Amino acid sequence: MSSPLLSRLSRLRLRKPPALGVRHLGGARLLSETPLCHIYGVEHCGEDQVKGNIGRLMITDFSGPSCWTRVLEKTVPMEMMTERGTMGASHGWVLTWRDGCPYLADDLNPGASSSAFSGITLPHFETLPHCQTKLVTNVAMSSSSPRDDCILAVKFAGPQLSLCRPGGKNNKWVNIKIEYPGFSSSRVIYSKMDNKFAMVASGGRSIGSWNLVDETFKVETCSVVLPELLESEWEELDSCCKTEELVESRSTKEMFMIKRFRKRNNEEGCGGRMEEHKMWVFELQYSNWRYTQDIGDLCIFLSKSEPFCLKASSHQKCKNSIYFLDKTERGIFTIADKCKTSNFSNFTAPYFIPPQSYLNASRSKPSSTFFF
Repeated sequence: MSSPLLSRLSRLRLRKPPALGVRHLGGARLLSETPLCHIYGVEHCGEDQVKGNIGRLMITDFSGPSCWTRVLEKTVPMEMMTERGTMGASHGWVLTWRDGCPYLADDLNPGASSSAFSGITLPHFETLPHCQTKLVTNVAMSSSSPRDDCILAVKFAGPQLSLCRPGGKNNKWVNIKIEYPGFSSSRVIYSKMDNKFAMVASGGRSIGSWNLVDETFKVETCSVVLPELLESEWEELDSCCKTEELVESRSTKEMFMIKRFRKRNNEEGCGGRMEEHKMWVFELQYSNWRYTQDIGDLCIFLSKSEPFCLKASSHQKCKNSIYFLDKTERGIFTIADKCKTSNFSNFTAPYFIPPQSYLNASRSKPSSTFFF
């Protein structure tokens, strides 16, 4: 019998993003009104004795059928918009550095006001033998707030995965060295359905998971049923940089794997930049990843933050689509049409922040026995 993690099914259009206008708001939004958004940048506005140079947070609001940039009154440290300002994000909480220590902050969460700022200083990372803790692949959280019974997972480039309870009295790191090959560049997610942190290995044929109940890391194998292509199409894809990542649809209780193909654009004026070329979506059917071009009334959001999935009709978004964001490119990929629309800019904090309705739905209570 297959495990719960390997028994998922599922279903996921596109329009060209409109030109972005900028408008200033009179104050920060209430937490219950947090929009679906991404972090656009920071508008410098002065200095703070604690934070140093500060600026007003700028977000691109995706909560309606169109999007526009808003400048909030919420102020954040300017250094968070630098190349090394952040290490990863989940639910609007950002892992950064403060006073030489890893620090979990709500600076980039548009639903948290500056006056009610909260953050948590974490213990120094502990580097396992033959591992490194300088380069972080991504972070994931088991709850929308670290003040809850929440577990934070940090996946480093290489074999190390580290976990802690940010709001617990004993928030020391629990470190796991993944002995299985193929997980060095994997990105971790929290699966609410299975109460696990999960990641997919390169190629998609292995899923690794840390079970929060029995505190074990397990690797399960699965087959990948690829689409049928011409030999010339395979040759084209062989020239691309390929990555895989998981995303869970909590509303439909399904698990997807996204296989991304990025290619260097050497055309005049493009400067040899890396761009999204194709995206394939696979749904988990028992122990098989099956290629699909229809995920129904869903849309997926991929960025440097923990990925998430929403019901498109509930959020005025394009169904059967993938919204993606990285440091230089933002766009929409229509799964059925295999069509991409994107624009290019410098996104120093390329994080999609899910709406508050999603945050409320994602609250969970992991086992209280977890490393205590």
